[in-house]
Amino acid sequence: MPNIKNFKPRLYQETILSSCTEKNTLVALPTGLGKTKTAILVAIDRLNKYSNSKILFLTPTKPLATQIYNEFRDCTDIKEIELFTGAISPEKRKELAKSAKIIISTPQSIENDVINNTFKFDDVSLIVFDEAHRAIQNYSYTWLAKKYNSSSTNSRIIGLTASPGADLEKIKEVCNNLYIKNIEVRTENDPDVKEYVQKTEVEWIKINLPEEFKEIRNFLQNAFSSKLKKLKEGGYSLNANVSKKELLGIMASLRGEISKGTNDYNIFSAISSTAEAIKINHALDLIETQGIHSLYSYLKPIIGNKGQTKSGKNLALDINMKSAFILSEKLYEQKINHPKLSRLKEIIKEEIEKNPKTKIIVFNQYRDSAKRIENELIELENVRPKLFVGQLKKKGTGLSQKEQINIINEFKEGIHNCIISTSIGEEGLDIPKVNTVIFYEPVPSAIRSIQRRGRTARHTKGKVIVLMTKNTRDEAYHWTAVNKEKKMYSILNELKHGFKLNPQKQLNAFEKKEELNIYADSREQGSTILKELVDLGINITTKTLPTADFIVSSRVGIERKTIRDFVDSIIDKRLFDQLKNLKANFEKPLIILEGEEDIYSIRNIHANSIRGMLATITISYGIPLIQTKNTKETAQLLRSIAKREQIQKEKTFNLNLEKKPLTTRELQEYIISSLPTIGPTLAKALLREFKTVKNIINAKSNQLEKIEKLGKKKTKIIKEIINEQYDS
Repeated sequence: MPNIKNFKPRLYQETILSSCTEKNTLVALPTGLGKTKTAILVAIDRLNKYSNSKILFLTPTKPLATQIYNEFRDCTDIKEIELFTGAISPEKRKELAKSAKIIISTPQSIENDVINNTFKFDDVSLIVFDEAHRAIQNYSYTWLAKKYNSSSTNSRIIGLTASPGADLEKIKEVCNNLYIKNIEVRTENDPDVKEYVQKTEVEWIKINLPEEFKEIRNFLQNAFSSKLKKLKEGGYSLNANVSKKELLGIMASLRGEISKGTNDYNIFSAISSTAEAIKINHALDLIETQGIHSLYSYLKPIIGNKGQTKSGKNLALDINMKSAFILSEKLYEQKINHPKLSRLKEIIKEEIEKNPKTKIIVFNQYRDSAKRIENELIELENVRPKLFVGQLKKKGTGLSQKEQINIINEFKEGIHNCIISTSIGEEGLDIPKVNTVIFYEPVPSAIRSIQRRGRTARHTKGKVIVLMTKNTRDEAYHWTAVNKEKKMYSILNELKHGFKLNPQKQLNAFEKKEELNIYADSREQGSTILKELVDLGINITTKTLPTADFIVSSRVGIERKTIRDFVDSIIDKRLFDQLKNLKANFEKPLIILEGEEDIYSIRNIHANSIRGMLATITISYGIPLIQTKNTKETAQLLRSIAKREQIQKEKTFNLNLEKKPLTTRELQEYIISSLPTIGPTLAKALLREFKTVKNIINAKSNQLEKIEKLGKKKTKIIKEIINEQYDS
């Protein structure tokens, strides 16, 4: 029988265990009070009850998964514990799952395995959702819980969170999505946890905004007010303190009107004013909370380079925005920093002088600012800073999950004594003995504030320092977070004493009279469409497909494009290659255009270009094009096509991933059509006239101009490309 080791359960953990053995439970425990160990107790209980079962523990990121994997190994005598991440191949995961008793995984890895039918929930007696507040909308947790609830024989679900949020509807959504029937809440003041809570000293340091900064802010506020005035004239009631969230809501509603086919100048004008207001609002945030360097870097491509979008061009003409930019440029050249930065350096220097072994985490929500802080701290004696950011590469910064894990380990070992982290470091990471956490700016979120604070005082007392610029949004964000946190605990306690789960709909019970198989391109992994197809009872195999997004038979290949991606692919010209490959490789190619947006208002592209492309697809290439409203409708259509092909045409089909070789004629057309301004129709006309590719390349301009629809302008562009010297 499996047992725990190296820790003794606390009374509140045993009480929570008792609840978890009876019902699906959401466990809301303050950071550092052993949520994972509580889950370990539940896992041991389930394995002892169902000896042939296995446990699945899901957590959002690879660093968290690695950390929890190590904790399970340290705290149980179970040997068959496996770590699943994207770094392990699906084939290897399939083999490891057969003998594993406990699997620690990122949700995306399990989701892909379930979609590919290489992982089944039948013998999983417990699934733990770490950071359970993520189980909203289309996050992987939601679909996995639904699949598990419908297929496991002895199911039990546990959700773990330190901060489920301050929105009652969202908390209910989390509970419904995870089939929660009971909530176990503890706060730092509850008698059974109070003795285990480490003391956290919180200090708020208020900083004055320099007069030069206020002058820039005034210009930005004037510009912001002018945009709000335009929106008010259009019927939108907004106050001067309108948030970015509210502005984004207005933008969404305006785009919704456009997608319905409304062609009103006032709506397009309101969209432009809203986009401009959003940009100015961000600039205000930067000047108040971050400083000149961040503001100037943001404004330069908009004002200095005259903007690339309509809203950017409008802002470049705005006298207030011009004035703000000129002043910020002067201060940037003088290397004037936000006073927060100098105060931060003083604090870190003082903390390290008091305790040379101290460990500090600085949180900043902007990657550029975090990088700048790292560069400033490197210059300080005895400070060994390290930037800790997400995987996505932005302006040369970005860390793989392996690099993130290495930084955490080096921080634990003291190689670095100060981490400067964006939001990636807020969630879940257990870094022992963090002495001080510094908020470079408050955040208006109860969840994020709790998570930031939770990086210290986990095992010993800690300190939290919050830098706030007086009379700015810093103060507003701080009080917003405080009030949300109070509201969150109030809601949780109400739910705890009167909690009812809304009945969850079961999965679509699609009658599978015939087995249907669809090959999907691996780039579709993570998209809702694959989950919709699995819910319809279709066997999905994901592979890297040379062409097409879905293959439903040896003769039918389907390219799926959202409306935005369709328009983007016209602009970047990749659509032509996709069409050629689709036509060359499948007897019956098809394009599915998905979405309800107005295709003509997605990007700044002339409507005739879109109409021309639609005509090219259907007439020149002879490829049918079908429009669907959403992924659900697309999945239904794919199923219908697969059923028709596989039941009526061929019951099984072999997938040939090799591209069919192009004929000489097709290669000639491909080469010529790749020239600028030349599509498939003009390519054929040129080859009919000049007979060979060589003759076309060597033809004089006046010879090319004789071809119908080519003309002087297009000929000039072609000749420039042919004659331009290659720049390596």
